[in-house]
Amino acid sequence: MAHALIRATLIPEIVRMISEKFNVSEEEAMDEFYTSRTAESLSDSETGLYGQSALFIFGLFCEEKNE
Repeated sequence: MAHALIRATLIPEIVRMISEKFNVSEEEAMDEFYTSRTAESLSDSETGLYGQSALFIFGLFCEEKNE
């Protein structure tokens, strides 16, 4: 349960950063994020990614986009 709460606070911040960096709407940014491997890892409690900062997760997302 706590992990879901943490993710609920991280995701809006990550989406905002994606929207600003890639100059897309927050809706587009949300779609991009939710279909990424980064989001998949974030939703998996075993990875521990939920314990990282929004900025760190955003960095992973950007790395994934550049692959």
